[in-house]
Amino acid sequence: MRRLLKRYLPDPTSLAANRWLAPFGTTLLHPRLWHLNRHSAAGAVAIGLFCGLIPGPFQMLGAALACMALRVNLPLALFTTLYTNPFTIVPLYILAFSIGEGLLGAGTVGFTPPPEWAGGDLLNWISALGTWMADLGRPLALGLIVLASGLALAGYLLTRLAWRTYLIHHWHRRRRR
Repeated sequence: MRRLLKRYLPDPTSLAANRWLAPFGTTLLHPRLWHLNRHSAAGAVAIGLFCGLIPGPFQMLGAALACMALRVNLPLALFTTLYTNPFTIVPLYILAFSIGEGLLGAGTVGFTPPPEWAGGDLLNWISALGTWMADLGRPLALGLIVLASGLALAGYLLTRLAWRTYLIHHWHRRRRR
């Protein structure tokens, strides 16, 4: 399985020669960030799934920082964050809001659509949009944390299980030979 994944991952030596990555040389090129085994792969998938729900363009930055802190496979974590895209982010955020709303109980306000801009006063619309986002804040934030943690745990366990199953299959095939 490692050979299969290594075929698609970038080579650390080619990254070391990249002039844009040279300032981060010692940190970014740490061998454990590029080593691929079942522990680093499972940790990378978990980090990628967790950081994939970070709002905005900070998903890969968050995943890279978490990989550097926990010393798991960096390219796999960055690739895993791509499960959120323009087609999947809205359903995931609606699911996160529903989870947060369910955990907070009946005292929260249900989902309301965002205010529409009728082409009038821009400042009033921005103020209304800010109020709308603040109302969504607590359930959405709690739901994102719970959903991201659940996805990370499931990804970690499934990666470990898949790697283990792959190894056992190859051990049996080698024994038969």
